Amino acid sequence: MLDRSTSPMPGRTPEIDLHDLVTELFPINRSLTGAGVRQTLEIVGRHIDLTVHDVATGTPILDWHVPAVWTIRGATIRTIDGRCLVDFADNNLHVMGYSKPVLAVLSRAELAKHIHTLPEQPDLIPYRTGYYADDWGFCLPDRLWREMTDDSYRVEIDSDLAPGSLTYGEFFLPGQTDKEVLITCHICHPSLANDNLSGISVMTALAIRQARLKPRLGYRFLFLPATIGALAWLDRNESRLGQVEHGLVLTCLGDTSSFHYKQSRKGAPIDRAVAHVLKHSGLAYEIMPFSPYGYDERQFCSPGFDLPVGCLMRGVHGTFPEYHTSADNLDFVKPHCLDQSYAVIADVLDLLDRDGIYERVDGRGEPQLGRRGLYRAIAGQREAGGATQMDLLWVLNLADGKHSLLDMAIRADVPFVRIEAAARLALDADLIRPLQRGR
Repeated sequence: MLDRSTSPMPGRTPEIDLHDLVTELFPINRSLTGAGVRQTLEIVGRHIDLTVHDVATGTPILDWHVPAVWTIRGATIRTIDGRCLVDFADNNLHVMGYSKPVLAVLSRAELAKHIHTLPEQPDLIPYRTGYYADDWGFCLPDRLWREMTDDSYRVEIDSDLAPGSLTYGEFFLPGQTDKEVLITCHICHPSLANDNLSGISVMTALAIRQARLKPRLGYRFLFLPATIGALAWLDRNESRLGQVEHGLVLTCLGDTSSFHYKQSRKGAPIDRAVAHVLKHSGLAYEIMPFSPYGYDERQFCSPGFDLPVGCLMRGVHGTFPEYHTSADNLDFVKPHCLDQSYAVIADVLDLLDRDGIYERVDGRGEPQLGRRGLYRAIAGQREAGGATQMDLLWVLNLADGKHSLLDMAIRADVPFVRIEAAARLALDADLIRPLQRGR
């Protein structure tokens, strides 16, 4: 909420190079559990004061249990005379996630039962997982598989599944109230730059940004293995979920697609805030209705929790050809798109933090603006891209204790920052007073 000491909004340039962070994280083999997740969190922890949580294998989590830890040391498919055709060391997408160990000579027909390819994209390696399947598999370009015509092959996956723990990261920045903004991304995919690493990178930069501000709301950043990580956090924090006032799941933020925002299940204020920022950003966007299929918003929005959480992305999962393939690489993620995504979300967070409800000190008639110097103040703001006279008139008319600043901005069809600037002028002139926090 506004106060007389509120400083102008900070810039929209991240303090770290987002693409560099994606590049550093890209080679790491990640899965639901294991060393890759911990290494990823260690790198994120160099930038923010991350708390790392471990939940032991077998621990009940709602309707689930924490799985065993998957460790893979190597995997190959070789010809009988020893020539290596497929090597996990070349690309960590080559092995289906959570593949159990195998060491065998198999006929091509037997091997085919464990081969995943993309015939329609013959040069790409698909990404596949078998978290709870008790199976194994290789992923390779369809063109290579069609060239493999020998009768038999030597197959090895050097892996194991053993007791350990599920690991996730949390960074909490307390605010001036007990209400929080929950921001999450997933950390369980291996070398997929957009569908995983873009979210980690942008969210890390946002956490750095919020930590140097003095926000009204608290901010909780969660770096989670998909599904099981969100469920683990929800299970361990159910008693305090009422403090979550807004939430965003971040994913696929580095490609050149237009922005897509998937609304919360309940139609929460976060939906209006994101839609407003996108509308006035000058960027192409689409608002999508809630669906129970997607990322971790489906866990946060499950009926027993029904939290106010939406999902912001550029490319929509399953709709762009690079999705879950080796084409989701460092070239697919563009530095300017990462920076643009960061800037849009920063605007959303500022809006959430600065929204509030006001009322006129004396609402009878229009106040005289000239003798309060407000025309001169407006002229000065207009030169800096701030409030106009019409913005101030909207604030003075809608400051009735019922409309938030976001309500006013939507009604006036102007960017939130202009209504906020007008409200600051009215507050400094003692024409309005704060009533309560934002909605």
